Amino acid sequence: MRTLVVYYSQTGNTKKVADAIFAALPRDKEIMKLEDVTSLDDYDLIFAGFPIHSHGPAPKAKEFLEKQAEGRAMALFITHASPESAPDVSHMIQRCVNAAAGAQLLGVFNCQGELARDVMDRLLESKHPEMRMFGEQGNFTRGQPDAARLARAAAFADEVLAKVT
Repeated sequence: MRTLVVYYSQTGNTKKVADAIFAALPRDKEIMKLEDVTSLDDYDLIFAGFPIHSHGPAPKAKEFLEKQAEGRAMALFITHASPESAPDVSHMIQRCVNAAAGAQLLGVFNCQGELARDVMDRLLESKHPEMRMFGEQGNFTRGQPDAARLARAAAFADEVLAKVT
């Protein structure tokens, strides 16, 4: 079985998770930035990773999923600045799943990543109290995804593989 780990990462959070998943996979695997993918035809299983932007998948990831996911065996891995247990996370993850509606979805992993400093600064300057509050919490995201989250990502890869082998 040939596996592709494809990811879109602006700050490095999603790349760290992609690397952890890739390391957990057996041979006959490839890792690639989303913008470098020209075709998925050579792969039996795709792990697709991206960050949350504006409460849903990053626009490039959404476009990729809507155009490429149809009929593919796929697992999603998603990073965001919120704690995994935050109430809004499930709604954001559902929007990502909806973008991959045509895929044979084998699993979804999500974890907290570090909020980019420029995003934090914009949030802190917002006129909206909710956005400022989120920006203030950005300091609590430093160092994420941590080793425990990356270990969970590797375990996720094993769980997905168990479903297809």
